[in-house]
Amino acid sequence: MLHNSQKDFLKRHIGPSDEDQNKMLKELNYDSLDDLIKSTVPEKIQLKDELNIGESNSEYEALRKLKAISKKNQIYSNFIGMGYYGTFTPYVILRNILENPGWYTSYTPYQPEVAQGRLEMLLNFQQMIVDFTGMDIANASLLDEG
Repeated sequence: MLHNSQKDFLKRHIGPSDEDQNKMLKELNYDSLDDLIKSTVPEKIQLKDELNIGESNSEYEALRKLKAISKKNQIYSNFIGMGYYGTFTPYVILRNILENPGWYTSYTPYQPEVAQGRLEMLLNFQQMIVDFTGMDIANASLLDEG
């Protein structure tokens, strides 16, 4: 099945048709979408005014607008640290430290100082999730950090 127009794409991918919407409302015993929203969404959080977001754009038009905005960006010199200086890293350091998979694999490390840091990070992560969600407890596994 070929779809030639952009409007045809929108019909297939943005929401149900009026007929489908009416069938769903009838199944739920509501006359309109407004009635459904009024009975399910608390009034104090319902938006009273219309959103002023304009018409939808095609992907091409959205990219064109975003590129136009990005062209307004200005690049400045960063003087933090007095600039960048090219350095030579000895191969023994590259091989044994920077390229050592023991520093970045997801398996439990054997170096106690690294293990303690990872455990502390997991505890902080769990507490952050508890704070965000309001739940009494959260879980994080050592082997899920990959």
